[in-house]
Amino acid sequence: MRKIVFMLAALLSMSVAIPTFAEMTATQKDECVLVSRNCKDAVDDIQTQIKRINKEIEKGTAVYTAEELKKLQQKLAEVKEILDGLNKH
Repeated sequence: MRKIVFMLAALLSMSVAIPTFAEMTATQKDECVLVSRNCKDAVDDIQTQIKRINKEIEKGTAVYTAEELKKLQQKLAEVKEILDGLNKH
């Protein structure tokens, strides 16, 4: 039962986040991922957060500074740590 509720919550949060993805171009910084700005009701599940952060890291120095990439990598490590913690319970 808990898994079903979690899946429904994840689907709902993904449906809210999809319009946010459509507004960004490939060379634009995702400020919501980088510094939690311009999020427009974006509530992602953990797996979606990991995908978004990885996508931004892949843009590399063409879009982000070295310091910003380091922040993104730290955020990715934090989100993965949360996921690992949830999987243990």
